[in-house]
Amino acid sequence: MIDRQHLRIVKAIQTHGTMTEAAKSLFLTQSALSHAMKKLEHEFDVPLWQKEGRHLILTQAGESLLGLAQRILPQFEHTESQLRRFAQGKQGILRIGMECYPCFEWLLKIVAPFLKAFPDVDVDVRRAFSFGGLQALHGYDIDVLITPDPLHLDAITYTPVFSYEQVLVMHNDHELGDKAFITPRDLVKETLISYPVERSRLDIFSQFLTPANASVKSHKTIETTEIILQMVTAGRGVTALPKWLVEESKECESLIYRSLGEKGLEKTLYVGHRKQSDTLGFIDSFVAMAIEQGKQAKRTE
Repeated sequence: MIDRQHLRIVKAIQTHGTMTEAAKSLFLTQSALSHAMKKLEHEFDVPLWQKEGRHLILTQAGESLLGLAQRILPQFEHTESQLRRFAQGKQGILRIGMECYPCFEWLLKIVAPFLKAFPDVDVDVRRAFSFGGLQALHGYDIDVLITPDPLHLDAITYTPVFSYEQVLVMHNDHELGDKAFITPRDLVKETLISYPVERSRLDIFSQFLTPANASVKSHKTIETTEIILQMVTAGRGVTALPKWLVEESKECESLIYRSLGEKGLEKTLYVGHRKQSDTLGFIDSFVAMAIEQGKQAKRTE
C-alpha cells in the first residue's frame, strides 16, 4: 500500500538525484529509505527507479508516483499548517498567488482591510510557482490566484474583479508622445523594459507586437516596478504597464503614456479559487473585498 513516506521519498529522489542526499534530506538512513521503496516495488512488482552512475532516474512507474506526490503532499502540508495554527488560537493563513507583477500594488489595497477584518488570519503572497499558478491553486499550494490570463479548469472558479488599460509608458519628451496612439511598427527602434516573464505571457508581445509580426530593438527585464519606472524616466527605454499604476506612481510627472493601438489594450484581472465550499471561512470575503476595490478604482478613473 502506498503511504505518505513513499511519496516523500520519491519526491526527494527527484529533487536530489541520489539516495545519499535524498535520505539526508528526509533524516533517514539509506538502508531505511531503500527498504521502504523495495517493499513497495515488490508489492506492485515494478521498479520505481534505475541507477545511472551515482544518480537515480525514475522509471515510468516512479514518475507516476511522483505525480501523485506533487498533488497530495502540498495538501498534507497545508492541512498540518492549518491544524498547528488552530492549536495556537489562530484562524489560518490566506496564501495568495500572483501572476501579475504590477498588480502587487493593487493587492496591497485589499490586504490592509482584509487583515483588519480578520485579525487571526495571516497573509502570504507568492509569485514563483514550480508548475504555474493554476497548478499551484489546484494542488493546494495556494488558496487564491490573481491573474489577468485565466486558464480554465472545471475545479476552479474565476471572478472578474478589475478592468484596466495596458499602455505604453515613456519619458515625457519622448518623440512617440506626439502620436495619438502607438502602432506596433512604432516600437521597432525602441528598448522595451519589462518584468522577467516569458514573452508569451507579456501582453505587449502576445497581443500587440507578435500578431503584427513586429518586435522591438532590444528587450530588458527588471524585477521591480519602481526601478522600471526610474529607467523609463531616465530615457533608457519604454515599458507597458496598467494605466492606473502609472497615474499613481511617484514618477508620473516625468512620464507620459499612450494607448497601444487605436482601440487600446484592455485587460481584466481575475481572482481564481477552488469551487469547493470556503472551508477556510475567509476566501469568499477576500474575493468580495477585491470586487469592491475594483469598483472603487473604476469610480476614480
